[in-house]
Amino acid sequence: MLGGFWDQLRNEAKAVSKKEPLLANFIAINVLDHKSFESCLSFILSNKICDDLLPTRTVQNLFVDAFSSSPKIIENAAHDIRASYERDPAIETYLSVILYLKGYQAIQVHRLAHFLWQNSRQEIALFIQSRNAEVFSIDIHPGCLMGHGIMFDHATGIVIGETCVIENNVSILQQVTLGGTGNDQGDRHPKIRSGVLISAGAKVLGNIEIGEGAKIGAGSVVLNDVDAHTTVVGVPARVAGKPQAFSPAETMQQNFLEDKPESTSQK
Repeated sequence: MLGGFWDQLRNEAKAVSKKEPLLANFIAINVLDHKSFESCLSFILSNKICDDLLPTRTVQNLFVDAFSSSPKIIENAAHDIRASYERDPAIETYLSVILYLKGYQAIQVHRLAHFLWQNSRQEIALFIQSRNAEVFSIDIHPGCLMGHGIMFDHATGIVIGETCVIENNVSILQQVTLGGTGNDQGDRHPKIRSGVLISAGAKVLGNIEIGEGAKIGAGSVVLNDVDAHTTVVGVPARVAGKPQAFSPAETMQQNFLEDKPESTSQK
């Protein structure tokens, strides 16, 4: 899988370098000078989140170690690029995702933080989380578990809590909060099942389940479980109908099939 994916990414990079010579050096340093997707991705991300106290090379080594120890991370990163490419009509190449989309980049930085968190390196994981929030304005606790094919569209202001679970093929828009409802300890954050679309500004709070293929309307506040393949809207959220697609995360379709009360005939 990664072989063909990496070849396409490099071919796109060569085409951009030829079309726009002003970017040739930038493209070479970030993509063409690297022999693998792992090297390319670790270089781009480490240059984004490094600072004076934790230099680029140190951060890059953290990424390389994580990729080597857990190859699933790099596979998930490739799936995430495809997710943005297939779902966002403004995206025309894999290259633009890895170079420019901060939602994609923040997800990959989180994957490093989660790896460190799971391997008893909580302090450095929290440092990576902090840098992720400072650089991308996206705050994801290192404990959050993510699947693959995740897309953060626009992404600014997304906040995700420690015990949140996000399964495969989920799309989340800007200003979304997946949070708790108080200061209780333990499992206290939402579980987002596969195929879910969470629209801009929605707040999903507490240890609740958003069922497979559900859709959360923009600006909604969700405090209770949502059934699979159901659309909820409002404050507090109520059932409004069903998504127009089995997996709304993949179509990004904001419209839904409205539930209408049964009509009563008059005699």
